[in-house]
Amino acid sequence: MRTHVRRNLAAALVSALAVTALAACGTSSSGGGNKPSGGGSPADASTPLDPKTKVTLSIDCMPPAAKAAELKQWKEDVAEFNKTYPNVTIDGRSTPGQCLEPPRFTAMLKAKSQPDVFYAYFTDLQQVLDNDGAEDISAYVTPASVPALGDIDKNVLDVLKRDGKLYGLPTSNYTMGLLVNRKLFQQAGLNPDTPPRTWEEVRAAAKKIAALGNGVAGFGEYSVENTGGWHYTATMYGMGGDIVGADGKAAFNNPTGKQIVDNLHAMRWEDDSMGKTQLLKWGDLQKQMASDKLGMFIAAPDDITYMVQQLGATYEKFGMGPIPGGAATLSGGNGYLVKKGSSPDQVKAAVAWLNFKTLAVGKGQFQYDRSKTDGLPVGLPQPAFFTGASKAKDDELKAASATMPVANFKSFLDNPVPGKPEPVKAQEVYKVLDKVMSGVLTNKDADPAQLLSEAEKAVNQVLQNQ
Repeated sequence: MRTHVRRNLAAALVSALAVTALAACGTSSSGGGNKPSGGGSPADASTPLDPKTKVTLSIDCMPPAAKAAELKQWKEDVAEFNKTYPNVTIDGRSTPGQCLEPPRFTAMLKAKSQPDVFYAYFTDLQQVLDNDGAEDISAYVTPASVPALGDIDKNVLDVLKRDGKLYGLPTSNYTMGLLVNRKLFQQAGLNPDTPPRTWEEVRAAAKKIAALGNGVAGFGEYSVENTGGWHYTATMYGMGGDIVGADGKAAFNNPTGKQIVDNLHAMRWEDDSMGKTQLLKWGDLQKQMASDKLGMFIAAPDDITYMVQQLGATYEKFGMGPIPGGAATLSGGNGYLVKKGSSPDQVKAAVAWLNFKTLAVGKGQFQYDRSKTDGLPVGLPQPAFFTGASKAKDDELKAASATMPVANFKSFLDNPVPGKPEPVKAQEVYKVLDKVMSGVLTNKDADPAQLLSEAEKAVNQVLQNQ
């Protein structure tokens, strides 16, 4: 889900720049006018692109004019990239808004009109493959073409694979944790540097924060527009459970699933620590926290940027810890794929561009000193798909140019939780689970066992219709 609703979660909150004009995004020619070869993996696929080769690439998600700093950096990166590859033409395309609107994305795939290099959420890969939309780039992605390849989190890279074949490269990822209002924590006598790690600790802290009065809630939750089901899933993962089991059936109507609902019921109706207003969706909790009316909620780090840039908050106000339970955390992200039918030289050029723009420590999106100069935020703990030496260097560069107190995220960074992708049929499953969340948060007499039983039947029906 993305701004979330997160990277594919309430599509109504995701707005668009994945396509400029469906009919306009055809495949470009390469190598002096050669027609696309249909891809494949030629013998020299592992050899990086020859700088003398002429290639044109259409690429979506170029920042729109409204994002002046980001567009400036895109143009600078194209110019820098062309110093090494002077014969590669980057045909950047953008529309106002963000990067992807699911209905238009689907229409683009069906029309085979995606650009040569196109943006997609991690959860979109199967849809792309179902429409025969992406090249297998496995043979082209090597330590020679992507020097940091060995330091890219395997869990992130594997999301872009099917049957051992790699179809894309990541540009951003997120995992969810516990976002806290440091000011309210301090006022309630709590240490914001050590956010709660268990749901028992969350409940205890929420009661102390709510006791501040003046309409302050200790903990907040979503329950409509698929966001409730999304957060129920995140909480279930944190406690070691699952939503869909290995047998392809609903796996949440069990003691762990009931514990989640019982805990929410207790905080809402026994402790009165979740506030009177319910049926909240993405954006509501952010407004509450930015205005110092909420102490905690489950979120990803870029919620902080939204609250600062859109709601007038300051970075100093917020901190993060790992998701309570810490067994696993819902993860997602996005990347770029290469259009099916692209020529080998186009694939090589695409990998070279993506390596420079999105995967090279100290360059492209990771050139933090430039971002600081350009007034863009530096210091958030994600994207975070590097490990090993690449992570160490990236952390060093980020800290040197940070525009926010990175120590506020130390608990989150020092206690990494394994990422786990969204379940199959995520949107339809979340919609069902919304009823569990809204039921327990709006009805004091709700029967958690009945809510879960009804949801289990409905989710199994969704899964049978795959």
